[in-house]
Parts: sequence; C-alpha cells; structure tokens
Amino acid sequence: MKIGELAEAGHVTAKTVRYYESIGLMPAPGRTASGYRDYSDDAVDRLRFIRDAQASGLTLAEAGQILGMKDDGESTCQHTRALVDRHLADIDLQIASLLAAKGELTALSRRAASLDPANCNDPNACQVLAH
Repeated sequence: MKIGELAEAGHVTAKTVRYYESIGLMPAPGRTASGYRDYSDDAVDRLRFIRDAQASGLTLAEAGQILGMKDDGESTCQHTRALVDRHLADIDLQIASLLAAKGELTALSRRAASLDPANCNDPNACQVLAH
C-alpha cells in the first residue's frame, strides 16, 4: 500500500509516517518501480501500536524501546509495566502539585473577596498577593 493509504489506516498523516521512518520507529519500506513507498499490512499494525502507545502516555522513545524489544524477539510485558508504573507515579506527583496550587489559589481568592478595592493603592504591589 502507498503512504497515504497507510496513514489513513493508522489515523495519522503521511508526514507523521515519514517522521516515524526518519527516527526509526517505522522501518524503511520497499519501493515500487516508480519510487513510491510500498508498505505491507504489518506496517498498519506497527503504526497503530505507536499511535496507541502515545495515546496511553508513552513517549515515542518508549514506544521505540518496546518495538525494538519486539523486533529482537524479547518479551515486553515487564518493561512496559515498568514504563506504565513510572508514568502513573509521575501523574500522581502532578496531581499533588496541582492540588497544592489549587489550595494556594483558593486562599488567594478568599483573601481577594475579603479585601476592600479602595485600599488597593500601592503602585508596586497587589494587596491580594501580599502576605
């Protein structure tokens, strides 16, 4: 199949397919006599895996690691689980950070609601943000 057909089947653009080839995620395809890329049906599965890995939060480098292991005939379950667990831990840290920021902003909002705007006359400071 040609690159446009592959891109459509994988729900990406032809530019994305060419990029994945350039960074080694997709193997270079054969070429037709007229020079067009000629992809096998396996390319669709690989492309969909890359897309799904990204949608799951994995980076392209991580998807490439998994694909490299698969290409070498290695089992990837433990490796993938470790990646997923690391991403979960990162998300937990982000959530904690966001909750702390929300608490700070909530406190500032409450402070702002209790202040008199007529007292906001310092040209170098905001009474809402002053501690």
